[in-house]
Amino acid sequence: MALVNFTDLDFDQIKTSLTDYLRENSDFTDYDFEGSNLSNIIDVLAYNTYISSYNANMISNEVFIDSATLRENVVALARNIGYTPRSRTAAKAIISFFVDTTGFTTKPVTLTLKKGIVTTSASVFGSESYSFCIPSDVTVPVVDGIATFSNVTIYEGSYLTSNFTVSSETPAPPSRYTLENPNIDTSTLEVTIRDTESSTSSKKYVFSDTLIEVTSSSRVYFIQEVEDQRYELIFGDGVFGEKLKSLNYIEVSYITSNGEAANGVSSFSFNGRIVDNNNNLVSTGISLLSTVNESIGGKEIESVDSVKRFAPKIYSTYNRAVTAGDYEALIPKIYPETESVSVFGGEELSPPQYGKVFITIKPFYGPYVPDSIKNNLNTLLRKYSVAGIVTEIQDLKYLFIEVDVNAYYNPSLASDANAVKTVVMDNINKYADSTEMNKYGAKFKYSKFQGIIDNSNQSITSNITKIEIRRDMQPRLGQRVEYELCFGNPFYIKNNNGYNVKSSGFNVFGVADTLYMSDKPNANRRTGKLFLFKLQSKSGPVVVSNNVGTIDYEKGEIMLDAVNITGTSKKVQDVSIIEVSACPESNDVIGLQDLYLQLDNSNSTVDMVSDVISSGANTAGNLYTATSSYTSGDIARLTEAESLNTNLVQSDTYVLGTTTNPSSSTY
Repeated sequence: MALVNFTDLDFDQIKTSLTDYLRENSDFTDYDFEGSNLSNIIDVLAYNTYISSYNANMISNEVFIDSATLRENVVALARNIGYTPRSRTAAKAIISFFVDTTGFTTKPVTLTLKKGIVTTSASVFGSESYSFCIPSDVTVPVVDGIATFSNVTIYEGSYLTSNFTVSSETPAPPSRYTLENPNIDTSTLEVTIRDTESSTSSKKYVFSDTLIEVTSSSRVYFIQEVEDQRYELIFGDGVFGEKLKSLNYIEVSYITSNGEAANGVSSFSFNGRIVDNNNNLVSTGISLLSTVNESIGGKEIESVDSVKRFAPKIYSTYNRAVTAGDYEALIPKIYPETESVSVFGGEELSPPQYGKVFITIKPFYGPYVPDSIKNNLNTLLRKYSVAGIVTEIQDLKYLFIEVDVNAYYNPSLASDANAVKTVVMDNINKYADSTEMNKYGAKFKYSKFQGIIDNSNQSITSNITKIEIRRDMQPRLGQRVEYELCFGNPFYIKNNNGYNVKSSGFNVFGVADTLYMSDKPNANRRTGKLFLFKLQSKSGPVVVSNNVGTIDYEKGEIMLDAVNITGTSKKVQDVSIIEVSACPESNDVIGLQDLYLQLDNSNSTVDMVSDVISSGANTAGNLYTATSSYTSGDIARLTEAESLNTNLVQSDTYVLGTTTNPSSSTY
């Protein structure tokens, strides 16, 4: 439901209506309303009517989740359909350090890093200093006098504890307890219960977000957001979950966080507490901290708009995953780091894979979901999936768009071409970061992109933008593997002689030279063959192996036959990749199914070209050169080192040259 205005009357309109009504009465025919005390009474009546109208409008809108605006009301309405908004999330970093105990009088067997504060961020991180802590103890053995704390995950924020004693009042103890501390990361909650405050033994209770499989003896607790973004713990009633008893002592530990403000911390100072196996405090021998991963993942509490979007979707699933939409709604709930998700059934594949659901997740931080998290998500999804359905979480597949922009400008309106170029690049960056891109099913709209460039500055008269699409292939080094690359967009054939597709360099077992992959269309211009070639400084490309795969120009698919790739010229975050690019048939590019569309500004160029016709420098137009928006570019994607060592003559008329057969062990 959209926001509804049940009345659009303001104070002045109401006052005018009251005055007009009184004037229709014969007793006030010639009455001076403005110059009398009656005007004050009319003001009071108009104000009271206005306030009543406003309150009625607010009440009417605040009872529906789609139109409600106040967070407390939105949260309450979401609570009614079983949805709990995501809490603030603490930024997490990974550190390592060791403790040298060789100089200790008493040689410890183990050392324990106690829960609570561990580090503070170095002062070089802006003007803020953040504390990082751990929610539980970390114990490591001492080996040859060295205790190594490796890959310790630390959470930004304060480690706090709240305690409650179950009331002894009758008829029954309360089952709801409110945590007064704001900004809690609910994922860090740990709840233990003792029979009484003096008891030494305790029972751990676990969080549950569903009543499914919860019995009368289940030691579970539930969470809901209440006023002022605080959280309330709810325990069982003896039917759904174990019921608390009188005088039970509840201990709740958690971390309160600054959310996304603490992302990006990379330098830390130790401020923790370490004890040995005899509980003696250790204060010497502690090495400098090394940062394995800077702090990431900090997020603010779920926004009102997000709650309004996802709460109805979760409700509609009935906590079950049947359709693709069900999975798309559930995954952000169980994995809050989800930025975007794509789900499709195996029946959509060719050939079909019935009984499978394929899921691709774009996390907020980093390009891929770690394998450990994938395994955990598959386990969690079994609770929601229909029996017999197998979920498979795939690595993210990026479809990159690269642009080559020639922006024509009138020098008489902009004397500084670099200043205009800066504005153009800023607008391109904004478009690259917009919601139109960076998601599954996104569409790159060529005309809109050109309009963004043309409207960047009054001096720009037009632009010719050439685009290429690219996939990054991650080869399995040292293994004989077949590869399939799907672009989801038809390829443009510029040259019937080949070299429409280009790749970065790679090495193949048995061949000393760096090789590149390209294509040669068949006579039907719908399909073609792949070949491998090397570059020679004077003679240009030399084909090393023909018929190493196929290409479907209409489908935008590349199939590379089994090949043993041993190395690549390019790496991303120490991962070997082969960049494969082509010119799309259409200037509008769509990220289909599991392809995540992204504008790659790092491989895009913007050149400013003086428009001599518009400036009047050449009124005849004889110096104007028209160019096409379609391009195949160079025949290979060369690194800077390769470009320096290769004197390659570029041409669109290369033909397949002499073939040098590799050794028989190559393929």
